[in-house]
Amino acid sequence: MLYPDLFGKDPLFPKNSDFAVVFKDDAVGRGVMTYRGFNKGEVVARMAGHVVHDIRQHTLQLSPDTHLYDPYFSGFFLHSCSPNISLNMVDLIVVALRDIPANHYLYMDYAETEDVLFKQFPCSCGADCCRGWITGRKEMISGEILQPGYLSQLNQGLR
Repeated sequence: MLYPDLFGKDPLFPKNSDFAVVFKDDAVGRGVMTYRGFNKGEVVARMAGHVVHDIRQHTLQLSPDTHLYDPYFSGFFLHSCSPNISLNMVDLIVVALRDIPANHYLYMDYAETEDVLFKQFPCSCGADCCRGWITGRKEMISGEILQPGYLSQLNQGLR
């Protein structure tokens, strides 16, 4: 199991034989790699962690005032504007949005769960629907990038 024993032994918890948190590259850092494939609609894993009342790196929002701090698994899901997983933050379940082959990273859309991000950042996902800048679903783009032409320059750099 990727989770320590203090979270219990749920059979849906991610297993070391199926997943690893690995370094991807300097742009995104570490992410969750799956060693086995998943079919669209399949439960990928159950999440666990510590409930905290502040936004941190590696937290996922449970409610406006509570967050799941998971430095073991789900806190390392990478972002994509075209994700391959969806997170149910009530049941703490991860579901495949499409077929995911073995040896691929798990990608979520951070705006799916977060009102406000720990830190906004430029997107490098390369998806056709890429938004160019990653924010929470309720926040505006931060002021430093509101300069004229910034997003178009950013998008050109991603192509």
